[in-house]
Amino acid sequence: MSLRVFNVLGREKVDFKPIEPGRVTMYVCGPTVQDYSHLGHAKTYISFDLINRYLRYSGNEVLYVQNITDVGHLLDTGEDRIIKKAKQTAAGSSAQPAALPMQIVESYAKAYFDDMDALGIQRPDISPRASAHIPEQIEMIQTLLKNENAYIADDGVYFDVSSHDGYGKLSNRKRDESETGSRTLKGRGKRNPEDFVLWVIAPPEHLLKWDSPWGKGYPGWHIECSAMSRKYLGETFDIHGGGIDNIFPHNECECAQSEAANGKPFANHWLLTGSLTVNGVKMSKSLGNFTRVRDALEKYRPEVIRAWVFQTHYSNPVDYSDDALAAAQKGWEGIMGAVRLTREALRSAQDSEAGSGFLAVIDQTKAQFIEAMDNDFNAPVAMSVLQTFTTEVNKLLNSGETVGKATLEAIEALYNELGGTVLGIVPAIEATSNADAKRQDGLIRLLIDLRQQSRAEKQFARADQIRNQLKALGVILEDRADGSIYKLEN
Repeated sequence: MSLRVFNVLGREKVDFKPIEPGRVTMYVCGPTVQDYSHLGHAKTYISFDLINRYLRYSGNEVLYVQNITDVGHLLDTGEDRIIKKAKQTAAGSSAQPAALPMQIVESYAKAYFDDMDALGIQRPDISPRASAHIPEQIEMIQTLLKNENAYIADDGVYFDVSSHDGYGKLSNRKRDESETGSRTLKGRGKRNPEDFVLWVIAPPEHLLKWDSPWGKGYPGWHIECSAMSRKYLGETFDIHGGGIDNIFPHNECECAQSEAANGKPFANHWLLTGSLTVNGVKMSKSLGNFTRVRDALEKYRPEVIRAWVFQTHYSNPVDYSDDALAAAQKGWEGIMGAVRLTREALRSAQDSEAGSGFLAVIDQTKAQFIEAMDNDFNAPVAMSVLQTFTTEVNKLLNSGETVGKATLEAIEALYNELGGTVLGIVPAIEATSNADAKRQDGLIRLLIDLRQQSRAEKQFARADQIRNQLKALGVILEDRADGSIYKLEN
């Protein structure tokens, strides 16, 4: 089975065929960096991290571009979100007013990448900023004016939606059904209510503005993504990603202006993620019902948050609750329990063919996992395949039968490959990823050996003391017939 994806453009599942075989170009709308990232962002970017990981795992070269919006993302009132944050910050800041917007952008852009790194999200290949691509945006606007797809008004430059027959094809909206003014400039010079802004002529006191043929000003939100995606991926590329809540107006406007300017299809496949909700209401900063990524990471491991996201298909909404995260944690701990058992067994395993019949289970698991992922990156099914495999691993390792080193290595390799490389929920070597962690692992194992020695010498009080002190430090021991293993509490 080849990879099939649900293409929002056309509303059908299709075979995924990149423009250039073996090479995938992907653009995902990134964050507006005026505040800390919340779990709604995490859901979207974990989902596209999975897509990126699987495409690479499948042998593709991927060029992944995800922008940073640091200017031009307008509120319904027409106010720039970065400028609004700067005004809120000005009272308690000693910075020059002109410096505040970029100070805010730098601070929250760093926080965004820190949060995504903490979630195990692989960084995009290119993270272009809107403010660094003003010339490209001006050039595209000039092309639209030349093609008579745009016009100049007294307060800016607008795209004329009536000039492009394709406007509405992505969101399936007719022009008279469109919401006017939503995240666009409610300008005085609009010819049609649905027209959207390409360039805003700024008042003298505006903090973020650049020279242009139409006067000092700043770009509209939509033109930014069109210009940056064209520069780095070309006029037509393979995948455009983002959140379903941005299909209109943002994605629709991107598509219309890009195809009008370039005379070619914009993106061949549109993959959009469902929203994250709280009690059925979309999580958002404006509603105040959000949980910051860094706050969630104080309660849950990043692998647990990823496992929770993967319980639902990327295109579907998911509701946030502590119960849902607790269930994800239980499932993740079940998988990691089997991983730890395998790794512990490998420490003393002998070269032997014992247990080699289990290799067929490994092959079947890998085939089922790939089948699930080839079906529009179906993470919930892929997770269930890994959980079923975990049940079989536990049966094998708890049966009391000898399992040879080769079989144990194959089990661990599968967990590292599918759970680690693709899903990002299985650490390659838990608690031994750097020199400090290796020392920690060595000290814990030394204490476990001393405890085992105390038990053998019937010094049970000392053995209990070691166990209790380790527990107080967040190290939980599990005694088994073949020895003791440990895990670290969250």
